[in-house]
Order: sequence, then C-alpha cells, then structure tokens
Amino acid sequence: MLSEESDIVDSVIERVSATHFQEWRKDQRVSENIREGRVWLNKPPTEKPPEQHSPSQLYQCHRKIVYRQLNTPEESGDPDGIFWTGSKFEEEVAMPYLQAVVRDLAYVRNSMWVDYTIEGEHGEIRIRGETDPVIVNAESEPLLLTEIKTKQSIVGLSEPNDHHLAQLFAYMEGLSRKWETEIRDGLVIYGDRTTLAIKVFHIQFDADWWYRAVVKWAKTHTEYRLNRRLPPPDPEFNWECNFCSYKHRCGQASDTIFADVGAVGFLPLFDQYPEEKVKKYLEAHEGSKLIPTLAHQFPDLADRFDVHPWRCQRCSVTHAFESVGWDGNTEEPPICPTCIKDGIPVSMVEPDPESQQVVTEDE
Repeated sequence: MLSEESDIVDSVIERVSATHFQEWRKDQRVSENIREGRVWLNKPPTEKPPEQHSPSQLYQCHRKIVYRQLNTPEESGDPDGIFWTGSKFEEEVAMPYLQAVVRDLAYVRNSMWVDYTIEGEHGEIRIRGETDPVIVNAESEPLLLTEIKTKQSIVGLSEPNDHHLAQLFAYMEGLSRKWETEIRDGLVIYGDRTTLAIKVFHIQFDADWWYRAVVKWAKTHTEYRLNRRLPPPDPEFNWECNFCSYKHRCGQASDTIFADVGAVGFLPLFDQYPEEKVKKYLEAHEGSKLIPTLAHQFPDLADRFDVHPWRCQRCSVTHAFESVGWDGNTEEPPICPTCIKDGIPVSMVEPDPESQQVVTEDE
C-alpha cells in the first residue's frame, strides 16, 4: 500500500467513532430542519401555554406531560432509531401504498393542520397539531384520516392503543370543524419495524369517549398547569413508567432516591443525564446553571455555562466547583475544605432542584 493510501486509511479509522457520528447526526438534523422549513426545531424549546395541547400528547400520564411541557431535564436520550424508522415507514412505505390504493379514486395529502378550541371550566383549551396522511378529494378536502404508527412487533396486536385513538379523534374533530364537514372515519395503521408487515384498524369517531375521556383529560391537565400543581404519579397506562424519561425525578425508578420532584432543576449527584439533554435544558432556561456533578461529567458545557458551588452541610460555607478536587464519584461527594481543617470530615452537597430555580423579575 502506498504511503498516501495508508494515510487515508489511518485518517478514516481515526475519524469513524461514536462521538464523530453523534456530531454528524446533529449537523444532519440541523440541515434537515432548515431544508424542511422547521427552523424552530433548531432553537431551544419554549414553554407551552397551559391551555395548549398537542394531539400526540393527549391522554397520557399528566405528570410526564407536565415535565415535558415545562422542559424538565430528561434522564434518557431520544429513541432516534424509532423516530427515524417511523418517519421512513410513513414516507417510503405507507404513503406509496395509500397512493396505490386510492389510484384514480382520490388523492393523498402528506398532512393537514388542525387548530381549534374547546370551552373549559377555566376558559378555552386549544388543540393544535399536524396529521398523518389524509385521503382527500380533487379540491383537497379531507375524506378519510390515517394515523401511522410503528411497533417492534405487531404480532398479537388486537386493537389500537387508547392514546393513539385520542390522537386520531383530536384530528377528526379538528378537520371536521375546519372544513365544516363530518370526518368520522379513520384508519390506524401499525407497521412492524422488523418485518414491515402492517395491521390496520378501521375506527369510527366515538363522541361519548372523546368528551368523557379525552376532552376531560385535557381540561384536567390545563387545571394542573394553571394552578402550577405537580400532578400525581398516576399514569394512564401501566407501560408508561418503564419508558419515561423522568422516572427518577418522579420516584418510579426502582433504584431512585428521589420522589415527587418539581419540574425545575437537575437532580443532585445524578450522573445519568445525556449531554444533549443537559445542554437542551440550559438553553431553554436562561440563567440556569450546571450542578458540579454535570460540570465534572461534561467539561465542554462547564466552559459555556456557570456552575453552582458546593455547599457544606455543617458550616454552610460554599466552595466554587473549580476550587474543589473531586473524581466524580457521586457516592463519595467531596469533603468540605473548611471543616476538614477542624478535623471534621463532612461531605458537601449540591443545591436541590428547587434552589436551582432562576427567579425572574415577573416572579
């Protein structure tokens, strides 16, 4: 092998890495969002108004959705592989299939927007979001709604998930209002991520369940937000806690020492936050700071953002993160330099989440 070719091989081997791949994926997402006109996805998330609801987040654990709406730091990374597969399945499998089915009968639109309000006890609640593919007529008026989902396996699947029905009904109601018609039929199509097989459920709008379950859920959730109350740890479905990104904060993780923590701040001495979620939280909450655990774990972020100091439990003296030597072992926090001079070894603590809250002029 020539010297130049050997250099190329060495360069490629050096570049291909998990870290480089993550950076490349991030750049890809930024470029794609700009190309698709979704530039807001490249910016820090904003807190959603209490009365606003997304169809995809209806009829789920109230506490989980409150955490999500208030941009609480997530304890796990996004399932990008699942999101990517779902998107590709809709674009490259479901859409072509639906187009082949309707052929000269009708047309298929990628999506349609809904944005409408429902009267509630504390004012209007607003539901807005973007549908999955819709079968339309030549005037682009909706005829039949679809909801496309993927699962690891569809073997044994006998009925749609209730929160998927809630999403479908929210879109049905919105399209019916917008187009002054009755969109009361929909297809929930599940794709198998392993085999690409599908299972289809024909669903008809159930007004009683829509108002009794879903609208009631939305009104209750709005009350939690307006009253600034943390909802109880009471998921709508048994599986929710297993896949929740806030299970430690909530108190549902099997190995957690926390419970019923509010929506703001990082959990002290908790080192399981993914770096991108720490960065997302700090950018979404102007003035927020890292805790020493995360500053030690992510030094690049410590160069960009301020860090809370350590505090001694005995003498209450605070010590800057940079001034304290520590190996990052969360089971053995650093000893207070002041108290150790008196021969009393006392572990220091990080601020609790409530103490990390940034007080604004409005508050």
